[in-house]
Amino acid sequence: MRLLVLATFVVILNETILVNAIPRLMDSLHITEQSAQWVSTAFMLTMAAVIPVTGWFLQRVTTRQAYAIAMGVFLAGTALSAVAPSFEVLLLGRIVQAAGTAVMMPLLMTTLMIVVPEHDRGRVMGNVTLAISVAPALGPAVSGLVLQLGSWRMLFVVVLPIAALVTLFGLRKMDNIGEPQVSSIDWLSVSVAALGFGGLVYGLSLLGESGDRVGLGIGIVVAGVAAIAVFVVRQLKLQRTGVPLMDLRTLKHRTYGLSLALISVGFLAMLGSMILLPLYLQNMRGLSPLETGLLVMPGGLAMGLLGPTVGKLFDRFGSRPLVLPGSIGMVLSLGGFTQVSMTMPYWQVLGLHTLLMVSLAATFTPVFTLGMGALPPHLYSHGSSMLGTLQQVAAAFGTALVVTVMSARSGHLVADGVAAAPAAMSGMKLAFGVAAALTVVTIVVAAKLPRRIAGADDAPDHDSAAEQPIGS
Repeated sequence: MRLLVLATFVVILNETILVNAIPRLMDSLHITEQSAQWVSTAFMLTMAAVIPVTGWFLQRVTTRQAYAIAMGVFLAGTALSAVAPSFEVLLLGRIVQAAGTAVMMPLLMTTLMIVVPEHDRGRVMGNVTLAISVAPALGPAVSGLVLQLGSWRMLFVVVLPIAALVTLFGLRKMDNIGEPQVSSIDWLSVSVAALGFGGLVYGLSLLGESGDRVGLGIGIVVAGVAAIAVFVVRQLKLQRTGVPLMDLRTLKHRTYGLSLALISVGFLAMLGSMILLPLYLQNMRGLSPLETGLLVMPGGLAMGLLGPTVGKLFDRFGSRPLVLPGSIGMVLSLGGFTQVSMTMPYWQVLGLHTLLMVSLAATFTPVFTLGMGALPPHLYSHGSSMLGTLQQVAAAFGTALVVTVMSARSGHLVADGVAAAPAAMSGMKLAFGVAAALTVVTIVVAAKLPRRIAGADDAPDHDSAAEQPIGS
């Protein structure tokens, strides 16, 4: 299980590891900033397109086969990226990387729910939080450090042997869990899911840009939503007549649905802050990528180190003593960022960011455990697949939202004659304010979550609720 967590950490780290390498890529490959951004956008798009298929895939192959395929594909993409002679080859390498990464998180979550006893899931899920939540937060910091040692290729060269060793040891020690089920795949669902979720994520990424691309982004978002609607109708039909690609009966379980909503808003807040803070620290305060990475690293480390502790507390006390304070902490930290200025002490920035990361740690571990634990075992793979898909959509939406709000506000002020720097600062404050307002939703959702799921070894109290499908 530990090797599976480590492997997931390594592959998910790569989602954000190129954030600080954009200027190097532009200079080395002679491309524009818009083109360079595609190394991150393509990764996110591929994840959004592939993850919906993983629920079906994980039921069809053994655990060892899924692990070997996922890590093998990831290693191939990493090697291709490291030696890429052109931007097009690098982009292909990132797409291959993302295809392997997309399988790992659902594999980890599904395996955990099967092999770990319910009374111990909180502790183990704390370690999982390290992989799926902290890795994206540490990506920019790690890349800032590595880029001090050499070119952007070092980001892949460093990862390659680590991933290879994790793959080798994992295959030597991993046992198969459960029996694969032979079932056909509905290729119409695969196509519509890729177009729908991929289109939605891409369209949202365009909304953060300016000019004609905003109109294009709106059109692609509308088309993506329409494709997702077709996908949903198709899955509802397949649930009655065949094998759905993504079983939507997971949403009939109230606790899972609430957990899904809370996690999505939490990821939106985390990714939104990951976009805004580097812009503030580098563009407005003049810090280097390395200095920026070092400033935000303590928050990411605190989140990871607290994961196991939060898990143990959840096993002992249930969700509410952790999730409610965590949700409130998210709102307070993002609210605090609305006071950023050209003179705000760096220790205050560090403190607010650490508060946000600690609050997310207190929230994610219990909510992941509650949500997945609310499902029957045959829906674990589909539940983790849907969770991963919505994380990608939330990340894209959070990025588009904060950038659009910031750009619109600063552009309006500049048009009114305000200087560029104060206008940009005002736009950033408003973007943080909008993110803080959205996270108020997490407090409302947290108050509706049960303390524990039904069937826990501990005797249920008045806060526990039997987990029943909605409408049953």
